[in-house]
Amino acid sequence: MSDQWLMVGKIVNTHGIRGELKIYPNTDFPEVRFAPGNKLQMVHEETGASQQVEVQSSRLQKNMYVIRFKGFGNINDVEKYKGWVLKVSKDDTVELEEDEYYFHEIIGCEVVTDEGQSLGVITEILTPGANDVWVVKPAKGKDILIPYIHDVVLDINVDEKKITVHVMEGLLE
Repeated sequence: MSDQWLMVGKIVNTHGIRGELKIYPNTDFPEVRFAPGNKLQMVHEETGASQQVEVQSSRLQKNMYVIRFKGFGNINDVEKYKGWVLKVSKDDTVELEEDEYYFHEIIGCEVVTDEGQSLGVITEILTPGANDVWVVKPAKGKDILIPYIHDVVLDINVDEKKITVHVMEGLLE
């Protein structure tokens, strides 16, 4: 099993007295990740403590998932897990369509213009609305914001960690 983990949700609170937890999803595939029978790793990020859990039941409620894990039957069993995160192994990623990528595949890629100039490395991905925006950290100067649109992003090679972009007028200003 991989020792690299991807966060799929955060435990934000308990729900009721029967051991259910409110989970803020951090995945594009919550219906897969939180399906009954699915196994997740519960991790306390500060201490590194972790525990494998299996989803017994889940339901969507007001943009959160209410989940009960097997073996947890009342609020006293789950109260201590508030603030913990839920993770899956990178080995358990969902297969994506062609030309779709996980954030962890894009972050860390070098961004190069179609003229061969290196702009820097992607450090973060923002999701403000219509399209994602990649934050590129150059060797010197302030961050560059690259919109993830077809007119700008020409080629993505996650194996070589290299992305080729076309610099439209005003993009670097």
